[in-house]
Amino acid sequence: MSAPGRAQGEYRSAQREGIPVSGPCVAALLRARLAPLAPAVLEIRDDSAAHIGHAGAAGGGGHFSMVIVSNLFRDMPRLQRHQRVLRELADLVPLPIHALSIKALTPEEFPPQP
Repeated sequence: MSAPGRAQGEYRSAQREGIPVSGPCVAALLRARLAPLAPAVLEIRDDSAAHIGHAGAAGGGGHFSMVIVSNLFRDMPRLQRHQRVLRELADLVPLPIHALSIKALTPEEFPPQP
């Protein structure tokens, strides 16, 4: 099976075997896949509950939002930042990820929390 199809095949197999493939599992997979971007901050939120009944959700794909902060995004326009993130996650779309909202920032663009 090709690399892009491998993650989807493994996801479907896990679903058939009753292995949990919930948001926390997918979030852990996202963290591992995005490690090459050396994120200073990586916040991942599972928004799937807000999309129950949606065709993508019915097919098993989840809806996620992320904020990723990395020095690698310096001097990159927003589109290139998103493309760089999606390159790391390409084989996870459409399963287990149906939809992904990305906010990709440099450390200077990310305000510290009070």
